Amino acid sequence: MATLAIGSLCMPTSYRVTGVIRSSSWLPNGGQSSSNFLQISKFDNNSYMALQHSRILNEPFTLCQNTLQKFKFNVSSTSNSEFNATEDYLLSPMESAIKFVNILYRFIRPYAAIGTVLCVTAMSLLTVQKLSDFSPLFFLKILQALVGGMFMQMYVCGFNQICDIELDKVNKPTLPLAAGEISMRTAILVSSVSAIMGLAIAWMVSPPLFWAFVGWFVVGTAYSANVLPYLRWKRFPFTAAFYMLMSRAVIVPIGYYLHMQNSIYGASTLLSRPILFAVAMLSAFSISTIFFKDIPDIKGDRMHGIKSLAIKLGEKRIYWICIWILEIAYLGAACVGATLPITWSKYVTTGSHLALALLLWVRAKSVDPRDMKAVQSMYMFIWQLFYVEYGLISLVR
Repeated sequence: MATLAIGSLCMPTSYRVTGVIRSSSWLPNGGQSSSNFLQISKFDNNSYMALQHSRILNEPFTLCQNTLQKFKFNVSSTSNSEFNATEDYLLSPMESAIKFVNILYRFIRPYAAIGTVLCVTAMSLLTVQKLSDFSPLFFLKILQALVGGMFMQMYVCGFNQICDIELDKVNKPTLPLAAGEISMRTAILVSSVSAIMGLAIAWMVSPPLFWAFVGWFVVGTAYSANVLPYLRWKRFPFTAAFYMLMSRAVIVPIGYYLHMQNSIYGASTLLSRPILFAVAMLSAFSISTIFFKDIPDIKGDRMHGIKSLAIKLGEKRIYWICIWILEIAYLGAACVGATLPITWSKYVTTGSHLALALLLWVRAKSVDPRDMKAVQSMYMFIWQLFYVEYGLISLVR
């Protein structure tokens, strides 16, 4: 199946050139040998063209202007930077495999995949009570959650790109599916297999992880799917925020936490200060990122009827709303840190969150909300702060 998937990346999607040129040149006024033969065909239901010159007819070669324009278009299509048939066919099996892995890496949206890895790690470390907890079983359970989580992340990102292909051609034209680097059939296959593998691994590993992934599958599908009236949650601000909360702050992180607790200690609790702190901070980041990402996507969202808050409130207002959500969260985290009983955890939690609040404010003031490139850069900066927060969450005691 992997070979078929890789092969689909190398085959042309719309055009194919067939035939043989048996001499170094040919002239439009005839006079060439019968071995001169050129046939070019376009695999299209609407039109095709075939050019053939032979000595038997002994006629000048003619081609209507319209057909000539189509021929030029077809040739330029195959030399497009997004698809080079000659280059792809010359790749060795190993090079094709490496290229396919690179496409999958971008298909899963690297920044989201990194967030999944850090979420598993942070929520697992919250369960550690003493150094002896770092046992082979502990690392095995982390590995199980990581592998399952990456499969589910692949499904959610892949399914979103399948449903949003026309939207992504405007907002995110470099994504593999929108750019034509991966076929729709391959994208559907990869996403389907990823969902099955993620759920199967969780089913074999632990009930909390399985039900967390079921919840992730449901909200991830509802966020992107456009087959029923009440789906495609991304069209509306609050359903989009609900999806992000469930997947990044509540269902999935708590699933990882319970998976580790039940697997190692045989029991679990959700009312501890560290877990409540984690849910609160992850919720703030989830809401901020889901609203912030709509700012650079305004153009495509308007074209496709997405009623985001960025469209309703304007770029500048939603920009500062997202910044203030994080600033308030940082100040709240510093206050919580000041009440922690363990000295090193108190100072680390309080000092780091105050420092991050200042850093965020300075960076936010330097950005013009109307400059989409600057806003996109700021969005990725917020994701970097998200990564740092995962590390700080694991230190709360």
